[in-house]
Amino acid sequence: MGKTVRENIKIVLVNTTHSGNIGGVARAMKNMGLADLVLVAPKKFPSDDAIARAAGADDVLAAAQVVESLEEAIADCQLVFATSARERHIPWPIMDPREMGQVIFGLDKNLAAKNIAVVFGREDRGLTNEELHLCQYHVCIPSVEKFSSLNIASAVQVIAYEIRMASLQKIAAENVDSSLQWGTNWDAELASQQELELMFKHFEETMQTTGFLDPENPRQLMTRVRRLIMRALPDKIEVNILRGMLTSIAKYKK
Repeated sequence: MGKTVRENIKIVLVNTTHSGNIGGVARAMKNMGLADLVLVAPKKFPSDDAIARAAGADDVLAAAQVVESLEEAIADCQLVFATSARERHIPWPIMDPREMGQVIFGLDKNLAAKNIAVVFGREDRGLTNEELHLCQYHVCIPSVEKFSSLNIASAVQVIAYEIRMASLQKIAAENVDSSLQWGTNWDAELASQQELELMFKHFEETMQTTGFLDPENPRQLMTRVRRLIMRALPDKIEVNILRGMLTSIAKYKK
């Protein structure tokens, strides 16, 4: 199965307020075989509260990476899931945790070995629209409507459990022929999040140069373009082709 679950799936927490929640998340991760924790500008870390709540998952806390932005946290990822409980003005591909696990482990072996992130937002207000737009998929835990708010450690536990179950199913099926994601062995790696962001910036600049995008009235153009391209899971070669086309358009305009 290539890399193990522990190596290629990171849990990313954005602006966590209560350090004890970080410890609870570490414990939930270790229960399910996940070890890569990334903290985006936490209010307080490290802390005694985090260690106490970790209840033996001190190694996960000790190895946790602290970064300043979500972009930095997911720069090396090819597949990013954002957890969200809110409906959006522009719909985005959305799934429940079980479907997420099937997507992760239903990929071609070459694709499944790449870096994956699951992003969790702030305790009181989740992720912003801008942060959600950085991710290919949104994941919603189908709790009851009248009491839908989950503690972040509980939410991570649900997600981590479904990831583990999907990985165990994948292991059990390794001796059985199964269809590949694209119906054949793919010829290139998926583009990283950093490569995608550079392409989107290039796209926006080019569309402004041609006059197709009015920076004073952008409407939802780039959001829809982002959704279109991220839904396709482009590989590195395809991103280079798109950027080459954009460069050609800009040269022609000049």
